[in-house]
Amino acid sequence: MRIERRRDDVSLPWAHLRLPPFSQVAIRLLQLANDENVQLHQLSDLISSDPAFAGEVLTIANSLLYAPRFPVSSIVQAIAVMGANQLQGMCLTVGVRAYLGKSLNLPAMRDLWRHNLACALIAEQLASAGFMDKDIAYTSGVLHDIGRFALAVIRPKEYADLLGTHSGSAASILEGEREFLGWDHCEAGRHLVSDWRLPADLEAIVTEHHSPRRIDGSWAMAELIKVSCRMADTAGFPAFPGCKVTPYSELLNELPARERRLFHADIETLASTIADRIQATEAV
Repeated sequence: MRIERRRDDVSLPWAHLRLPPFSQVAIRLLQLANDENVQLHQLSDLISSDPAFAGEVLTIANSLLYAPRFPVSSIVQAIAVMGANQLQGMCLTVGVRAYLGKSLNLPAMRDLWRHNLACALIAEQLASAGFMDKDIAYTSGVLHDIGRFALAVIRPKEYADLLGTHSGSAASILEGEREFLGWDHCEAGRHLVSDWRLPADLEAIVTEHHSPRRIDGSWAMAELIKVSCRMADTAGFPAFPGCKVTPYSELLNELPARERRLFHADIETLASTIADRIQATEAV
């Protein structure tokens, strides 16, 4: 099936595309991420400024996903128990799910959501196996496909059809996206990082996650997300059903020695762990 692209959308510059607003609370939290002087009460006041958003954050904080020792009854308490960085990742999860909205009723959109969450959870574990911040890794994983979500909310049915019919490598869908809308999700992500004034470090995360691993052996957050994204595909959480996956043994070989030694040795264990975490998130 070939998706016919709409010339009216393709001819519009990015600034004129009709994107629904993303959670301003989540965006502001990201903007504050690099501010070492931010006070906990500022974060609490920000999250609490949207009662519905704060309510969902507290529901997740008390869920089996985090299993706190004592009930968390306020955002201040949630920050104290989890820390600001972990709470930031949770808020982004809430924001992304709300952004997708009713489009999550489409099976292809649910698969895309699960791929994104799987990437974040794998990134968190990979960072924990090495010397990177696991909360930043989770946040980066949640955001790596934010451009894809923008395409999905602009034209959810058509984009779901593209995801459901495309076959090839994970990177091969970029051409299909450009054909039917004029933008691929990496380009869209770059625009969103700029439009939302997000930390500059995120640009490489959203634009390069389908690029080959750097041959110089460097291991930064963008490289970690590249591997996490493909591991999510291989673990049974591809962004689209026809995605051709990389053998797990090859992905392990791309890891630095420490991460390779401490990470899951087999794909079955990884897949089971991630499936349990996703199920806990979706149960909320």
